[in-house]
Amino acid sequence: MKQRKVGLTDQELAIMKVVWDRGSATVREVYEEILKQRKIAYTTVMTMMGILEQKGRLKKKPVDRAYVYTPAEPQGEVVGSMVKDFVSRLFNGSAQPLLVHL
Repeated sequence: MKQRKVGLTDQELAIMKVVWDRGSATVREVYEEILKQRKIAYTTVMTMMGILEQKGRLKKKPVDRAYVYTPAEPQGEVVGSMVKDFVSRLFNGSAQPLLVHL
C-alpha cells in the first residue's frame, strides 16, 4: 500500500508557492516574499521549511553560507493530490457533488 503523504497547512502551502514560483529559494528569500503579504518571523519560516524537508516536500543543498531549497515534487502533482484527497474526504471520491455545489 502506498504511504499517504501528510497534507500541507496554510503556512506550508504559502512557503511551497514561493519555492515553486522561484524554482529554488533560501529561507531569507521565502521570508521576504511572505513578509510582503503578512507579518511573520524569520525563525518561523526557517522552522517550517525544515518541517517541509522532513515531510519530503523540499530538498536542500548548501550553497555558499546558506541552504537553497528546491521542490521535491512538481506543483501540479501536489495540488492534484490535495484536490483528490479533498474530494475523497468530503464527497466519497465522487467529483460530481462538488461540481453541483459549485
